Amino acid sequence: MNKNYYAIIMAGGVGSRFWPVSTEDFPKQFHDMLGSGSTLIQKTFSRLSNLVPPENILVLTNERYNDLVLQQLPLIKQEQVLLEPAMRNTAPCILYASLKIKKQNPNAVMVVAPSDHWIEDENAFAENLKICFDYCATEDALMTLGIQPTFPNTGFGYIEYDKLDTNAIKKVNQFREKPNYETAKQFLDSGNFLWNGGIFIWSVKTITNSFEKFQPQMNALFIKGYESYNTNLEKQFIKDNYALAENISIDYAVMENAKNVFVLPATFDWNDLGTWGSLHEKLDKDNNNNTVVNATVILENASNNIIRSEAKKLVIIDGLDDYIIVDNENVLLIYPKSKEQDIKRITGLAKDI
Repeated sequence: MNKNYYAIIMAGGVGSRFWPVSTEDFPKQFHDMLGSGSTLIQKTFSRLSNLVPPENILVLTNERYNDLVLQQLPLIKQEQVLLEPAMRNTAPCILYASLKIKKQNPNAVMVVAPSDHWIEDENAFAENLKICFDYCATEDALMTLGIQPTFPNTGFGYIEYDKLDTNAIKKVNQFREKPNYETAKQFLDSGNFLWNGGIFIWSVKTITNSFEKFQPQMNALFIKGYESYNTNLEKQFIKDNYALAENISIDYAVMENAKNVFVLPATFDWNDLGTWGSLHEKLDKDNNNNTVVNATVILENASNNIIRSEAKKLVIIDGLDDYIIVDNENVLLIYPKSKEQDIKRITGLAKDI
């Protein structure tokens, strides 16, 4: 296994659209959302450790999830868990982790991956990632794995590459914001647009140089603590300074400004598992397109539903079509799948009860 390979798992999100299973105290990445016997973060760690030495995998998360990370990933040591004392989007945490890695190994190449995505063909993922690592080890490149779109999704950002580029690794023309339906259809018809899956690969030298160029203020903030990184002084420096960083994503902070951005069209099937509906798409279904997780069911005149129960209890449904039915401790959710984006709003209402 290549000692220059590193990985950053981003595991700080709340996953509010998966309420009531995903909560602020116990978000979706720490749940077995797929009913597979492994949580999402465990599957992510396992997938990355096929290529990256386990000791070179860092987990970026909120302070409140420290114990959950250590419980679920026994190969991870405390010093591999980078705790964010404040929520500041993806750019500050990636810069922080990159500088830590640079101090340890200036020849490192690294992948940044979300903790809660679904990837079926893990061999294809490893092969794609190896291609990116090899490219970034020798080229000054900011890379991403682009996902082949299967329908005009309006919930994802898109990556546009040069239609005339015949190389396996494509030069990125621009990142495009989440489109409306008609625009998304045009993207698919064009044939040179990919979904932005939020998986990034680069050398530690290239990404830290990019922050220095495009985010000088943020770079100066974190560089102040460089001597403290990987020492017992690091924790206090981060506690005192992290919240001073701008709240900005890596896309806005770096990727949309840089000219040396490349994309490899992925050969694996992917889903960001952002909603109950996206989970329904990826799990096995019965003859009426119902998905059942951790429940025993009697279904009559029921179709296109996702049913989940933590208690593995008997669930009886008659006459429901296209619903989310989730029984979780003290909450029972019965909600139209067509309105699943509203679940985030409903969680706010539930807090007041």
